[in-house]
Amino acid sequence: MASSAAEGPPAARLPLHEFLEVVVRVPLVSIDLIVRDTEGRVLLGLRRNAPARGYWFIPGGCIRKNETLDVAFGRISLDELGVTVQRGDARLLGVFDHLYDENAGDLPGFGTHYVVLAHVLPEGIAVTPPPEQHSEYQWLSVEALLANPQVHEYTKAYFR
Repeated sequence: MASSAAEGPPAARLPLHEFLEVVVRVPLVSIDLIVRDTEGRVLLGLRRNAPARGYWFIPGGCIRKNETLDVAFGRISLDELGVTVQRGDARLLGVFDHLYDENAGDLPGFGTHYVVLAHVLPEGIAVTPPPEQHSEYQWLSVEALLANPQVHEYTKAYFR
């Protein structure tokens, strides 16, 4: 994705130790992407990393310093779904708090707080999710994901 001069320099991913310094002190702002196939089933990934490791979750990611919402949306959709989606093509579902006891470094003594901007993408969008964040993917009906104890409660909240 190209950036224009008005957007500033590209936002860099922080090394883990610097990221964890941020996690200790402030909430993270992230974007979750609710993807449905043409049958209305929802795309879920099995989380590899803390927080929420081992749970089925909606794809998403953190907004980086100096990223506009539009740029972050395009980057996160590409990173998580293998396709760039424009924020204007999605519908904001709402803003959610996600509070975890754990953190990405598996360090004791602090958790992670996300302020999540959950978006619903156009139905039937073709995605090819890469394996970095999730060890596997599945499509579940809303009824099935609400009934599944391995689907994280924060994901279920989007459908209640």
